Amino acid sequence: MKDKKSKNKSTEEFNSEDMVQDSTGIEENISESSEEAESISESVESAEKVNELESKIIELQDLLLRKAAEFENYKRRTENDQMNLLSYAAESFIIKLLPVVDDFERSLKHINDAKDTGSIRDGIKFMYDKLFKILNDQGVKKMEVVGKPFNVAFHDALMQRIDNSVPPHTVVEEIEPGYLYKDKVIRHAKVIVSDESSMESSQTNDESRNITEEGN
Repeated sequence: MKDKKSKNKSTEEFNSEDMVQDSTGIEENISESSEEAESISESVESAEKVNELESKIIELQDLLLRKAAEFENYKRRTENDQMNLLSYAAESFIIKLLPVVDDFERSLKHINDAKDTGSIRDGIKFMYDKLFKILNDQGVKKMEVVGKPFNVAFHDALMQRIDNSVPPHTVVEEIEPGYLYKDKVIRHAKVIVSDESSMESSQTNDESRNITEEGN
């Protein structure tokens, strides 16, 4: 009886140990399965994030391409506008000149029939004044040079001559008028200038005059 009880006891202990081991193995399997599940879940989340980022990259690339195309179109339009502006910059000025051209054409048609030279002169003067008003409105001014000191910034001296009525280096005659466009010289005035001997001659004449007056 004792041996049988001892044997039963040993069998129970062995079964108990097996159950503990089985339980431990199950827990380990459950833990491994749980880790695998978490790993799979993380992989799925990572894949979703990768897909989301790839979609975002494609969207940004498409937006960048559209913006680049829009900029190229804007740049092309701006360049065309600038070219047109430069090409037709004088259009408004030319339109203002056309009436003067019309006046010249009408005058040329009737000049042979005119018997009064005064009317011809008046007609030419009218057209000249009309043209000059258009130039003035555009900022073109004619230089006033006679009697002014010679200035290389405005004048182009063609020759010098003695003129006792003015100091040396004074503009005494205008050969061709000069013009300013706003504050810029667009054509220098061609002039004749009094030379150095002008003042000396004037002084000599004054001295001679004084001596004559004293002698008298």
